[in-house]
Amino acid sequence: MMEEKGAKQMDRIQWKRTLAVLLLVCLLSACQMETVLEKNPGKAIPAAGEVEGEEDGEKPIKIGFSMDTLLEERWLKDRDLFKEAVEELGAEVEIMAANGDDAVQISQAETLIKQKVDLLVVVPHNAEATASIVKKAHEAGIKVISYDRLVKNADIDLYISFDNEKVGELQAKAIAKLVPKGKYVYIGGAITDHNAHLFKRGVFNVLQPLIEKGDIQIVYDQWSRDWTPANAFVNMEEALKASQNQIDAVIAANDATAGGAIQALAVQGLAGKIPVAGQDAELAAAQRIIRGTQTMTVYKPIGTLTKEAAELAVRMAKGEHIEANRKINNGKIEVPSVLLSPIAVDKYNMDRTIIADGFHSREEVYK
Repeated sequence: MMEEKGAKQMDRIQWKRTLAVLLLVCLLSACQMETVLEKNPGKAIPAAGEVEGEEDGEKPIKIGFSMDTLLEERWLKDRDLFKEAVEELGAEVEIMAANGDDAVQISQAETLIKQKVDLLVVVPHNAEATASIVKKAHEAGIKVISYDRLVKNADIDLYISFDNEKVGELQAKAIAKLVPKGKYVYIGGAITDHNAHLFKRGVFNVLQPLIEKGDIQIVYDQWSRDWTPANAFVNMEEALKASQNQIDAVIAANDATAGGAIQALAVQGLAGKIPVAGQDAELAAAQRIIRGTQTMTVYKPIGTLTKEAAELAVRMAKGEHIEANRKINNGKIEVPSVLLSPIAVDKYNMDRTIIADGFHSREEVYK
């Protein structure tokens, strides 16, 4: 009897201890909930088993970013700023760069598609070859944004870039103002890049009337494979040789090719004596402008482009309708397009543009 009575007493003590622990847990939980509400008035409290930050079990939107290359300074900025902009919107981004290899870019894009990204952003190396990426993405139910460079002959959902014909026009206007008459060299970009054609079209929109008047003569006009300074250097060497160094102005499709052309001019002792235009506002180009070996560049505010692209990508991934201000034909369809305005930059407005925006610091530019 005594043993049975003792056992019952022990059970009552154990039950009271358990009850006390449960009450303490409830009190602590109530305090935590009260703290959450005080710090976040109106915020819903996660249900049992629900992870805070996940509403209705939704996963964060994931954007795939397929890039041509990271071998140029400009694209490193695009990568970093786009990633930052996407993450500020609460989404995630997976970035892959092919470094100028079409097969690698297609393979990387297929990997992103298999990862079931919510939307794919593509900077094509080859405007034609990357059409297959768009087809495969659409088959998987994934929309595609063509970023800065237009994918040709594909059902692109949206294209965002700068007005690239305007870029070429700004280059030509700046040089024609300095050299209204004379012998011109045009160093183009990669023939496989649609933008290279747009830049050139813009340049000749301005130059053609002067050519027809006989004021300007184009003594050399060649594409630079893969946009490399080395190929631009060879092109400029050929131009100098063919004209016995009798050249009055050079327009290059970007700052990298302008750099190659200026190196070739330097070999002949002509750097700084012949006006040279580029575009992209690379640091090396800004430094050359201050030193006097490059005349101008075209600044395309990458921060504006990446922020706009990130916002559009996230909205499209959510299924929102996007209003585009332009349409550009890519050989297959009229692609809804968002085109931003570029800015001509020389030594006179460097501080008010590139430096004022924080694109490059004054210390770097004037180094």
